[in-house]
Amino acid sequence: MTSTATSPPTAPFDRAAARGIARAFLPKHPLGNRYDYYYTLTKLRTDPLYPGVLDALRPTRAPVLDLGCGLGLLAHALHADGQRLAYYGVDIDAAKIRRGREVAARTGLREARFDVVDLANGAPDHRGSVAILDVLQYLSHDKQRALLDTVIAMLDPGARLVIRSGVADDSPRSRTTRVTDRLANLVGWMQERAKCYPTADGLRSQLEGAGLRTTIRPLYGDTPFNNWLIVGERT
Repeated sequence: MTSTATSPPTAPFDRAAARGIARAFLPKHPLGNRYDYYYTLTKLRTDPLYPGVLDALRPTRAPVLDLGCGLGLLAHALHADGQRLAYYGVDIDAAKIRRGREVAARTGLREARFDVVDLANGAPDHRGSVAILDVLQYLSHDKQRALLDTVIAMLDPGARLVIRSGVADDSPRSRTTRVTDRLANLVGWMQERAKCYPTADGLRSQLEGAGLRTTIRPLYGDTPFNNWLIVGERT
């Protein structure tokens, strides 16, 4: 069963809530590097990603595997939202994983753990919910499908697969997404270059074909990007 939601897009965090979460990423020393703090603050204030993901995960208590977790911002957002879910974040970027571990330990997120993993070579073992946020485009079409098959098999009844991804179509938003991802690679924020953007129909077909109850809706808010939220639930 699949539905395409037509409700208004989820809004980003307000200024106070965003600042409260981003404070975790302040450096220990007043003169330390504040790049991660300003990045997370801007992300939370402008991108509806995390409110959308929090809404999707709120009905479940299953542990969460965050594939391509970056600094582990989802762990902090879950904690701030009162969702005390066991969290496991993996990413190919060892420097981000190191910083994510340090910040989580410093702020007392005992339910969070992190590892360096290249998703092109497969995903770690897990049972529960899975988040794949702005990651699929960095894999080839075949590796996307293989990864989705793998994580669908991880879902227990009631657990959820939550995907946020740029979607391939003919819209100006899609073109803007491709250009921005290329720039993120050129400046070094993303180690990998985008390879293949999935289509909404392709994602819908694979999740529905695996028996997941699936919803798909836009999650770009006021941003210029063609980002969509796809949620699959094992019933």
